[in-house]
Amino acid sequence: MSTHFTRRKALGNLGGLGLTALSASPLRALAADIATPGWPTKPISYVVPFTPGGSTDVIGRTLSQKLSDSLGQPVVVDNKPGAAGAVGAGYVAKAKADGYTLLGGTISTHAINASLYKNLPYDPVKDFEPVSLVAMLPNVLIVNPALGLNSVADLVALLKRDPSKRYFASSGAGTSTHLAGEMFAELIGVPLSHVAYKGTPPAMMDVVAGQVPFMFDQMTAAVSLVQAGKLKLLAVTTAKRIALAPELPTMMESGIAKFEMSSWQAVYAPKGTPRPIVQRLNAEITKILKTPDVVAKLHDQLGMEIVASSPDELAAHMKSEIARWAELVKKSGATAS
Repeated sequence: MSTHFTRRKALGNLGGLGLTALSASPLRALAADIATPGWPTKPISYVVPFTPGGSTDVIGRTLSQKLSDSLGQPVVVDNKPGAAGAVGAGYVAKAKADGYTLLGGTISTHAINASLYKNLPYDPVKDFEPVSLVAMLPNVLIVNPALGLNSVADLVALLKRDPSKRYFASSGAGTSTHLAGEMFAELIGVPLSHVAYKGTPPAMMDVVAGQVPFMFDQMTAAVSLVQAGKLKLLAVTTAKRIALAPELPTMMESGIAKFEMSSWQAVYAPKGTPRPIVQRLNAEITKILKTPDVVAKLHDQLGMEIVASSPDELAAHMKSEIARWAELVKKSGATAS
């Protein structure tokens, strides 16, 4: 591999964070057998495993507000960032399976991390009850306007001639935005250095400030800064152009063959959460995602493709995604040690 794709350096060891594999609690199995009349009777925690301001946080706050109304109890967002979402996901994995703790899961927490980390504090399949997919999100290639670039070809030419520009930002080591940069480096044959941040907002602000030349991230997070002229988009990473920015070419149209990537967002509960609660949550989230104001915000304004699903459909999607990323990580030679 031609890139600086060294997990030892970029990701570190989760063991250093004090994270170890979790065993299932006996209480979890018990909780699955106990009826929960009148649920919910107290506030619900919606854990966002990333910093405020990113796509997962936007979705979490949108859903929590609507769920509070429909369930008749407060649904409170709790940001627990760290290790590409592993800290927050690990917290929910060991939470009581009573319907009062939910997770805003992502492509990172429930697909990519399974291949990258040897010592995850959770099992993405065994430790969670899938509730519903929420949305698919296009990633975009973002640059500082001061660079004077108008196309992906311009960026590639700059990277080939100027070693000082061969680095990119991401919202965190092991995220889809990180791997998009590594994929880009591999496909253009130019070694790039990765600069990991604790979330999307600080990463984007350093691109705005010119501290880092470019990054990949969700369209959701970039829209306002692009409209203000502080960032510039060169391409979208999806297979087809998107309705929010139809003038924006895909990476493949821009000459980067085989470059296709989409992020996704979903909702999970701890394993053993009673089925009636999971089904109630699924029904409420499905209704919420069809409401005009939510569609206007997530789809029309932020470019998300809303994709409500059944719990079983989310489980099947996650299974295929875990396999897909395992293959991509294997090809790249990535390690998490």
